[in-house]
Amino acid sequence: MTMRAAARRPAFVAGTGRPRRLRPLFHDASMPKKNLVYIQSLRNGAADRAGQPVAYQGGTRYMKAPLEFLVERLNDSPLGERYTLKGVIVDDDDGSPADRAKVADYGFARTPGRPWILPEGLTVQGRPVDELFCTIASTYRRLPRDARERAAGKQAFERRLLERLLELEADVVVLDGLLVILDELVRPGARFHRRIANIHPGITADGSPYQRRGAWATLDALHGARGERVDWASGATSSVEPVMMTGASFHYVDNGIDSGEVICDVLDTPIAPDDTILELRWNNFQRSLFPALERGLHVLADRHDAGAL
Repeated sequence: MTMRAAARRPAFVAGTGRPRRLRPLFHDASMPKKNLVYIQSLRNGAADRAGQPVAYQGGTRYMKAPLEFLVERLNDSPLGERYTLKGVIVDDDDGSPADRAKVADYGFARTPGRPWILPEGLTVQGRPVDELFCTIASTYRRLPRDARERAAGKQAFERRLLERLLELEADVVVLDGLLVILDELVRPGARFHRRIANIHPGITADGSPYQRRGAWATLDALHGARGERVDWASGATSSVEPVMMTGASFHYVDNGIDSGEVICDVLDTPIAPDDTILELRWNNFQRSLFPALERGLHVLADRHDAGAL
């Protein structure tokens, strides 16, 4: 059997190398629905070619964005009985030349005749998804990293995020490819501590042989299947034992890089060494990331209902 045809594997036990089966989900339908807010960077979706056909093994496949998957599940599954999507926040800065270059094909909002991360006319729970979008730009990123004003700019950005989350009466917040690290919003004692979770295209658990944290997670996994480890700071490559699987983690957000407590992870994506980055991304979305997102949101809803966030 080739790696492309490998059998599906069950979910991965956080912090171990052991797979496990997912138990059925049950919830009390009398519990009130939770208000859900989604935060992402469009520049990350643009890099994934979200909402567009991508080359795949001599043909094409549609690259469904995690947000589109979430909308489908809110519309057509029990997840929609537990959550109401209240808003979608993007942090991209139309005054930044770097951001303009990264979203060049997409732009900063849906524009006729241009690609977009979601299908036109998509609705969630009876409401057009496009109406839920708002921008809170992380403009502090224009400043040099050592600029004294940068810290104050980041604090101001997080205050604006907090104000918007309070306006939306958010109970749970999901980050997807948000290319900034949060600080004050997720500190212990903060209003949204343990209410913000990230969906990451790699296993994040400490001690896991499959761990892939950070922005290079998918590329790291691809190199790992080829028996390579890359130091992205220097570009140096060293030989390692090949790791032929990857997955996804849904985890609480802390002040580190994909270092928060794991809520749910799924290790179900075989890697073929000749995969392209977009082929592996597509496979991992379908096999691991989408299931981890859905399962993790059910776990968070259970904890919210029990007052155990």
